[in-house]
Amino acid sequence: MDASAEDEKTKPPRRMLREAAPSALFAEIPQLAELVKLRPREAEEGLAFLHRLRASTTPEEAVTFTAFAALPSVAAGWGYECLRLMADHLQPQERPAMQQIAAWLAQPSTRQRHEIMRTALWAPTRSPSVLLALAVGWSTGTPAPNDPERSAPHKAPVALNSAVLSCLARADLSRRSFYLARFLDMADALFRAY
Repeated sequence: MDASAEDEKTKPPRRMLREAAPSALFAEIPQLAELVKLRPREAEEGLAFLHRLRASTTPEEAVTFTAFAALPSVAAGWGYECLRLMADHLQPQERPAMQQIAAWLAQPSTRQRHEIMRTALWAPTRSPSVLLALAVGWSTGTPAPNDPERSAPHKAPVALNSAVLSCLARADLSRRSFYLARFLDMADALFRAY
């Protein structure tokens, strides 16, 4: 095993979420408040807030909240599963990025993540799979070998949110609520595991 594989090799995560309280997450990452209009109640837990968002007039905000609330590597896995669920809506040229992401999720390494990021940055369009690849690139550590700075905490969730919602937008209007419900069922499982 190379050193870069050792850097990102993970045991099953004990924590899946950044913060237990949504109010702490809103305070920690102010960009979340720009994308989610509904605010958490004082002492409201993540699962309860997720359910309120899901039942609101804009349930898509539950996707956004999940993208920010889950730890970046966990969120990337959730986003991958969302896009995989909609595989018929991905273009053939998106499949290589999805395969790279699947390989990284199965056995994460820094070198592999940097390759995913480089490919995403040079992609001709910002398709859902490319946006997910950007989220992976910003998820852990530095985005490039020569970059000493870690990514800002909002970058991966913003890209992930865009990936999932732009893929959802590709579905026929009559099917969007079905896919959204499936995405949020998977999100629900993340919050319950916490």
